[in-house]
Amino acid sequence: MKKKVAVGMSGGVDSSVAAYLLKEQGYDVIGVTMQIWQDEDPLAMAENGGCCGLSAVDDARRVADMLDIPYYVLNFKKEFKEHVIDYFMDEYMHARTPNPCIACNRYVKWEALLHRAMELGCDYIATGHYARVCRLENGRYALRKSATTRKDQTYALYNLTQEQLSRTLMPVGEYEKEEIRKIAGQIGLLVANKPDSQEICFIPDHDYASYIERETGKTFSKGNFVDLDGHIIGQHKGIIHYTIGQRKGLGLSLGTPAFVVDIRPETNEVVIGTNADTFQDRLTANQVNFMSIPELEGEKEVIAKIRYSHQGARCRIRMAGDDMVTCQFEEPVRAITPGQAVVFYEDDIVVGGATIMNR
Repeated sequence: MKKKVAVGMSGGVDSSVAAYLLKEQGYDVIGVTMQIWQDEDPLAMAENGGCCGLSAVDDARRVADMLDIPYYVLNFKKEFKEHVIDYFMDEYMHARTPNPCIACNRYVKWEALLHRAMELGCDYIATGHYARVCRLENGRYALRKSATTRKDQTYALYNLTQEQLSRTLMPVGEYEKEEIRKIAGQIGLLVANKPDSQEICFIPDHDYASYIERETGKTFSKGNFVDLDGHIIGQHKGIIHYTIGQRKGLGLSLGTPAFVVDIRPETNEVVIGTNADTFQDRLTANQVNFMSIPELEGEKEVIAKIRYSHQGARCRIRMAGDDMVTCQFEEPVRAITPGQAVVFYEDDIVVGGATIMNR
């Protein structure tokens, strides 16, 4: 009997080819698009829905028709608002910089989708992410980096559970991006040359601060820019406008380049320094999720990424409590940012990760 898999289809080329590859491999494939956009207005959904808006639904439905697979649009608005939008706004309001894609992957694209897929009689869920699921000699499920380092998405998937990984297929991870587009073209998919989605889907104009003020009804007061010695050097627009390492948009004329090195919500201050001041060699993180190992015993040497675009840096990690890990880098790294993820690797295997608390 064929194994049944629900493919999360965003209307893009990667998830479309994932559905095709799995059907070719003999799976009983169904396509699923997650409706997450909060606005009920069709025009707003079409314009702003990003990877899950009306245009995405139209593209995904056409692909499903061409592949001759069943297709469903499932409502995940409640889960998306709770685990992604509300979390996103709360983090910024507490002077942390969130990663909504990680939250969406963990709680919506996997937890909620997997639950719904099981109700539909599926054995697996699948996505078009550039990553690979593997089972290690110790019996643990883990992620391996994709065949294409440039597109690797394991950083944003570090928080998946063992149960979720055991029921996940990621066929695109074995290919280069150019190969995926070539396959799409060869089988006649209309989305073969569709551009990748880059923005946060619920804030396509990138104006996070205006979005948060509009959604919360709150106004975030101006405060002081201060230097490392506490001297006032200017006035900022409100702490939600800033993130660690930021240089542009500060509105300061100091004669030398200025960078955000800290944000202090308790005093409503944004601390300014030089680029050198943004470098640190240590961080503490919580909300730990280990993947390739059940737990961390003693000290372990790994490569750590502190943001999606970070190349990674060698460091030593050890537990500092029940749900806290410290990371000591061999050399200082730039702009360690509270709220972002730190993800640990051994070669191309994800060891685990956590949420950065402080530098």
